[in-house]
Amino acid sequence: MGTGVSGNKLDAIFCPKSIAVVGASTRPGTVGNDIFRNLLLSGFDGSVYPVNPKSPHVLGVHAYRSLSEIPGGVDLAVMIVPSKAVMDTTEEALSLGIKGLVVISAGFKEVGAKGAELEARLTERVRQAGVPLVGPNCLGVINTDPRIKMNAAFGRKMPAHGNLAFVSQSGALCCSVLDYAEERHMGFSKFISFGNKADVNEIDLLAYLAKDPQTAVIAMYLEDITHGRQFIETARDIFWETRKPMLCLKSGRSPEGAKAASSHTGSLAGSDSVYDALLAQSGVQRVDTIAELFDYAALYTTQPLPKGKRIAIITNAGGPGIMATDAAIKCGLKLAEITEQTRNKLKGALPDSASLRNPIDVIGDARSDRYKTAAHEVLNDPGVDMGLVILTPQSVTEVEETASVLPGILKGIDKPVVCSFMGARDVAPGAAILRAAGVPNYAFPEDGVKSLAAAVRLVENMDIPRRQMPTFTDLKVEKARGLVAGCLDGHKERYLTQAECRPILECYGLPLLKSGTARSAGEAATIANNIGKPVVMKVMSADVIHKFDAGGVILNVNGPDEARTTYDKIHANVRKTVPNARIDGVLIEEMAGKGVEVILGASRDTRFGPLMMFGLGGTMVEVLKDVSFRLAPMWRISAERMVHHIRSFQVLDGFRGQPKADIEGIVDTLLRLSTLVCNHPEISEMDINPLIVHPKGSGCSVADSRIMLRKPA
Repeated sequence: MGTGVSGNKLDAIFCPKSIAVVGASTRPGTVGNDIFRNLLLSGFDGSVYPVNPKSPHVLGVHAYRSLSEIPGGVDLAVMIVPSKAVMDTTEEALSLGIKGLVVISAGFKEVGAKGAELEARLTERVRQAGVPLVGPNCLGVINTDPRIKMNAAFGRKMPAHGNLAFVSQSGALCCSVLDYAEERHMGFSKFISFGNKADVNEIDLLAYLAKDPQTAVIAMYLEDITHGRQFIETARDIFWETRKPMLCLKSGRSPEGAKAASSHTGSLAGSDSVYDALLAQSGVQRVDTIAELFDYAALYTTQPLPKGKRIAIITNAGGPGIMATDAAIKCGLKLAEITEQTRNKLKGALPDSASLRNPIDVIGDARSDRYKTAAHEVLNDPGVDMGLVILTPQSVTEVEETASVLPGILKGIDKPVVCSFMGARDVAPGAAILRAAGVPNYAFPEDGVKSLAAAVRLVENMDIPRRQMPTFTDLKVEKARGLVAGCLDGHKERYLTQAECRPILECYGLPLLKSGTARSAGEAATIANNIGKPVVMKVMSADVIHKFDAGGVILNVNGPDEARTTYDKIHANVRKTVPNARIDGVLIEEMAGKGVEVILGASRDTRFGPLMMFGLGGTMVEVLKDVSFRLAPMWRISAERMVHHIRSFQVLDGFRGQPKADIEGIVDTLLRLSTLVCNHPEISEMDINPLIVHPKGSGCSVADSRIMLRKPA
């Protein structure tokens, strides 16, 4: 017995030959009764033993007082006992050679310190024994494989067999998901509630499901991810090697643990930014709702993936066709250009009032034969990559007949096609026919379009080249370490001015401008004269974070005489706006050439390490919040996608006749910065804002920078 995943310890969980239910109950409506009943009724092809010290029978099956009384071996023990009894039951199970454990019981870390201590002891013991444990505080596990049919969970019923695996930290959510999936006629290969993940976690389950031939798509509900870098590596390997789509509903989009930050990056990088970055680098598609998760899964589990983004829309009503068109453009799809040959074929089959241009309007009196002809011709057009068939139930509409003819047309078409039989009651029989034939149906066209667009993004992620870590031969890492240590000498934390950042950035080859720091008006004049170009002058003070607001930055200073008077003016401005500021000097720096201002930054997440940020720069960055994040260290492709994924990328891509910005220069700077923060854990936050990005081929210039150093705990 098994699903083909040989030699994996998790086979004891998903493919056992015998199961003991410890805490099986005679009382209906209890978890112990429900789980034992589900195992009996699911058709499990193995032995099921109830363990109940107080009753001789459970649901007509002979019960045992303890695990040790069961004759023969047991592969899997499912525990529904009080938390205080779990350790003793575990010890008994391990002594008997039981190969897998599912602990349904609550009362562990979710209830406080004592529960957490108990859970830690449980984890240590099973890992010492090398026996996998799912839970505690979980709903259980289900394997719908027809050869196994195991329902070791306390949901209401056994789900239908399918090729979608669902993994969830929340047991309560699982019950709702099972009900929702049944309503949508969707089945599962595996259904797993893993609760507190004391031992088996989402990474273990991903690795198992990647090799499971019953599973084509993996969906997850996660509240947290324990090992971010390992998750990225595991999921990305699955994505490249198996091409299995992975979807994740990650709860907690609102910021948590907000704290005062000394940089733009620190203030913008909440916990959700970390998970956005982590999932993006993993190849996992993040969704916002359960409905969206199942919308995408319905397509991924039944349809081929698209080879392009050109969509054809067939409809019997103009309004919904326009709605679908608007949604397609908004989602980044393109309306397919229907060829002249296809239009000529349609012309002979459709009425004169029909629209032969995309969207194809077959008119409100269309019956199934008209839909059949239009769908066959349009979906076979070489200029079409995907299709959406819309039906509104008008008086003459043949809902069931139309639903019946479409699947036959799609059999020879290697393109994703979805339907939107709009409405509820009137179209329900047709929607059921479509779903039974493996054609996804959406109540409204926009949902179908969003799912097709998600499939396009999935393919784009699949087509990225293998990851490449950057290699730089010009770095002076040891010198930088000495500089960082010197700056922190005698301090637990310290803010570095731009002048103090400069030598550290120089060690990593960042594109710096000519500059010098003056501590008198005379020095300012000398430095400006040596630079020989227009300069910008900036106050250097740890007490002045927003230098522009304090009058501490003056641009386009020409020559030594202007530099001398500007030095005094900056001092006067700062003394007026920040009276107690300690001024360490005035930085005098050559004016950068023309370009687009962007921001690069880093902050340090307590669990996952350095988090990189990129976005349009300037003083409005915290208002616009048009930024993207990735965890460091980064592959080159991650840095490239980071730049392309901001909403305002057009500004860098030659907007309204402007020259294209040097994207390669941004990517190189991002990767050097990523290497810098990885090598120096003392850097807790930093900004380069702005980085001036010059036209393509001309590089970038660091115009301002700040670093917050903290001694690692």
